[in-house]
Amino acid sequence: MPIHLLLCHGRTVLGGAWPVIRFGVCILVGAVMLASCASLPKHVQRPASYALAQPGSTPLGRLVSQRRPKAVPPNLSGFALLASPNAAFAARLALTQRANKTLDIQYYSIHVDRTVASLLRAVRAAAQRGVRVRILLDDFNSTGRGAQVMGMANVPGVEMRMFNPLPGDRDLGFLRTLLSLDDFQRIQHRMHNKLYVADNAWGIVGGRNLGDAYFGTADGRNFIDMDVLAAGPVVQSLSASFDRYWNSPLAYPVASLIAPAKLKRLHEAAKPLAGDSVAASDSADQPVPASALDLARQPLTWASAGLLVDSPLKLVPESDNAQVEGVVIDGLMSLLHTARHDVIIVSPYFVPGAQMMALFADLRKRGVRVRVLTNSLASTDSLLAQIGYARHRERLLRMGVELYEMRARERARLRDTVLGSGSAGSHTSLHAKLVIVDGRIISIGSMNLDLRSKLQNTEVALVIRSPKLAHEAAEQVQAVIKVAAWKVGLSSDGEIYWHALLGTHAVETLDEPDTSVWLRLLAKLLAPLTPDEML
Repeated sequence: MPIHLLLCHGRTVLGGAWPVIRFGVCILVGAVMLASCASLPKHVQRPASYALAQPGSTPLGRLVSQRRPKAVPPNLSGFALLASPNAAFAARLALTQRANKTLDIQYYSIHVDRTVASLLRAVRAAAQRGVRVRILLDDFNSTGRGAQVMGMANVPGVEMRMFNPLPGDRDLGFLRTLLSLDDFQRIQHRMHNKLYVADNAWGIVGGRNLGDAYFGTADGRNFIDMDVLAAGPVVQSLSASFDRYWNSPLAYPVASLIAPAKLKRLHEAAKPLAGDSVAASDSADQPVPASALDLARQPLTWASAGLLVDSPLKLVPESDNAQVEGVVIDGLMSLLHTARHDVIIVSPYFVPGAQMMALFADLRKRGVRVRVLTNSLASTDSLLAQIGYARHRERLLRMGVELYEMRARERARLRDTVLGSGSAGSHTSLHAKLVIVDGRIISIGSMNLDLRSKLQNTEVALVIRSPKLAHEAAEQVQAVIKVAAWKVGLSSDGEIYWHALLGTHAVETLDEPDTSVWLRLLAKLLAPLTPDEML
């Protein structure tokens, strides 16, 4: 495995060759020497804990019963799409403020920034009133300033575990990754799941991590994303999934990874985040929603649903019970096989391997319309994933697959559709992950349609049978395509081109739009070094 392909944001990006040149041979030698000293703790105590057994006895549980129309059977769950970043934040705040017994939070990344500060204040307040809080975080990004969120482990009433951790001091930054190169196969596998569950009665699933960029308040890049709020019996499946990961041998209590003195320092650094300093996150210029979502009035669509979730043992190929391939992606491909008329795919990192390409070819032969919205070279935050997609682009177009790519500078035009009034940055990237089949079934979760989601990451997705939700989501996708996407085409002489309406004028180009010649050249140079299975 080439060591220059390392992880960032759940993706493979350049991370070895250039830093090696920058730091010099001496750093590599030092890393090799230290590698033998860096190891994970042995005989870790992981007291097992589980979701609330009787969620119906809590105020949130009773609210589900109150919200359920009399004609709706008890096996159906209530859902609401959270397309705007304001609604996504307000929903998480509502679950946190109204949790009475338990609050379970599982994410690939929790960024230490202004929006998370506001949310973590509410999490601490929940713990102070007696709510049991469990936070499960993938370990990869918890270095440097990103490690401050681990100080939440010192908050009374909060338990925090790190999934599949890397050994070594978190102040080492990139060097910490170098220390683990001898265990490269393990560290490239990451927990990409994203869940937020209160009292085992209400929960949120979707593409968003926790951070400014996911709630439309970042100064630079902001992400177009989508979550779904769920209430009712399907939430028990979310909680069972959380429990499985929480009690996994790959989940390490923070106290087992960090010395008490260091953990105390992180706790002190995280106090403004946790809520000890109101000034840290209550300044007048904070573009954070002031109020929580009103769960008693939020419209809900009642439908049947199921959960697709990878086993945490997917990350341990040598385990007897390991699932080397992903349940989530395999399940979505089975769902796509059932399509009769129309498929809409939204995937920011879209790298179809041979099996997916064969599936698309079969759908097109059966006359199924296939539309894909993904990032452009200019809008992506993962250059290598974009390179993987680009190598399949011409063949997909020849099949008749309709391709649309996000434009990178469309914040103003998107403000009234999916970004919401809180959007602050000037650069837009697609981050939503959903599949809509025949206008009747929608899948939404943490997964991308790529081989990394299938083979390297663990993922989670809700599959909901609801024409109403499918139609609502399709309208959101169409709104983005209309105002903020390039339509990719193939000319009669085989040249790929990009077409869009910019204002009142149609624009067409044969080059990757809004990119420099140097970026396009770099993409071509890296293409031979980026196998699909690593993207």
